[in-house]
Parts: sequence; C-alpha cells; structure tokens
Amino acid sequence: MEMDKEQLTQRVKDALDTVRPYLQSDGGDISFIELTDDLRVKVKLDGACNGCPMSVQTLKGGVEMVVKQKVPEILEVVAV
Repeated sequence: MEMDKEQLTQRVKDALDTVRPYLQSDGGDISFIELTDDLRVKVKLDGACNGCPMSVQTLKGGVEMVVKQKVPEILEVVAV
C-alpha cells in the first residue's frame, strides 16, 4: 500500500503542477500538504489565492477537477 500511496502522491503533485501556472498568473499558488489514507488531498492556497472569495470555486471547479481527471482514485481536494 505504501508504494501505491507514494505513486498516487507523485501523480497528484504532477496534476497540481499543471494548474499552478494559472494560479500564479493571478498572483497565487498552491502547495501540496498531504494525501490522506482515505484518498483526500490536502492543499494550501498561497499568495493571492489565500483568502480570495473565489478560492473555493477555484479549488473545487479547477484544481479538484484537474486532479480527479488525472488521478481518478482521489475522492476530494480540500484546502487546509
């Protein structure tokens, strides 16, 4: 299981790298925090994204959608 989790973590990080330029173009960024045992991804929104009223929509409609497309095993992406 641990190797699988490492592989999933890397795939999640790769997926986050594909959305990072869009966040950075608006002055924000995203940091991977953790992949939980129940397949939820914890991230931290940084820069302009931190506290932005649109951040929930960005997270759910953008980041989570991309991560789930690239890593279908993931159930949810949550900001911490």
